Amino acid sequence: MTDPSMYDFAVVGVGPAGARFARQAADRGHRVIAFEQGAIGRPLACSGHVSTDIYRYLPPGAAGRLRQNEISAARFHVGGPDSPGHRFYREETISVVIDRVGLDKVLADAATAAGADVRTHHTVTTVTPSPQGVAVEVQAPDGMLQVRARMVVGADGPTSRTRRALGIDPPGELLHGVLGFDPTPDAADHVDVHLIVPGFFAWRIPRGDAGVEYGIAGTPGADLRLRFDRLLAAYDVSLSDRCSGAIPIGPPPSTVGERGLVVGDAAAQTKPFTGGGILYGMQAADIAAAAIDPTDPGTLQRYERRWRRALAREVRLGGWVRRAYDLPRPLQRLGLRILAGELGVHMDRPTSLFSGRNLRRLLGL
Repeated sequence: MTDPSMYDFAVVGVGPAGARFARQAADRGHRVIAFEQGAIGRPLACSGHVSTDIYRYLPPGAAGRLRQNEISAARFHVGGPDSPGHRFYREETISVVIDRVGLDKVLADAATAAGADVRTHHTVTTVTPSPQGVAVEVQAPDGMLQVRARMVVGADGPTSRTRRALGIDPPGELLHGVLGFDPTPDAADHVDVHLIVPGFFAWRIPRGDAGVEYGIAGTPGADLRLRFDRLLAAYDVSLSDRCSGAIPIGPPPSTVGERGLVVGDAAAQTKPFTGGGILYGMQAADIAAAAIDPTDPGTLQRYERRWRRALAREVRLGGWVRRAYDLPRPLQRLGLRILAGELGVHMDRPTSLFSGRNLRRLLGL
């Protein structure tokens, strides 16, 4: 007999990966409850610059509401805004800038529409797995709540509490990122990337009528705020709003534990060369929802195998791309001069760099 008090999945965190999993699992007839510790989309912790693949994950009509700008090029600088910009471009739109808070709300609403019980301002305090299921304690606005589920899904970010409760190792590395916003409208068709940080970079992203996003990321202790302030001074801007957060790089050896799994930033399913994880996380969430039977813990390994089959090669090659950020500056300038121009590279798939078309161009054939 089915226990009416038992959920199939308890999802911790309702960002893109958590909301997507909740929607997909509910669509498959599973009983899903999902908890977000504050308001959906707050606090803002990452950029909204994504490839056009994002459209596949949006409900009908949502793309037009979320889209702020379209991007067809990137200018790479070995230095600040006064340094030469090496332009990489496509003739068509390759990425879009979206309302990042709005995206989270759209995805959470889609999960609710599919039948998931999405609860905001609910903070998960304890996750206790057992052979029979998972006990989840939650601080709700009106007191403590205890929930039982067959499985728990940790989508609670880079410092995931769920990951620790399941005994899953942390990401290989945690970078620190800082974002800020200038309200001056800018609908330019290119982003600017500045190689001014050891191991990573800074950026400028025009967001149409929403203004301009400036950001920087790198290893903790890399004088990020000082470098960021210098970049802003060189652009002659002062920012109306700032936020910061951790960026996980390098998935742990396993992303599953007893009666549970992690997905998205909690699993470090991110691009090592940009830190972005929205699309990788949602792709992994789809894989998890399709692979896992909440009554059979053995199916957790299906998720593990399938998401790595889909993303591990891209993550590995992305790590190699990132190594170029630490090359000596003369080599960076030389490489950018050689590679600049029209280049058919998908921003989520570094394997596309090695397409026949690109290799012929790079070899002058």
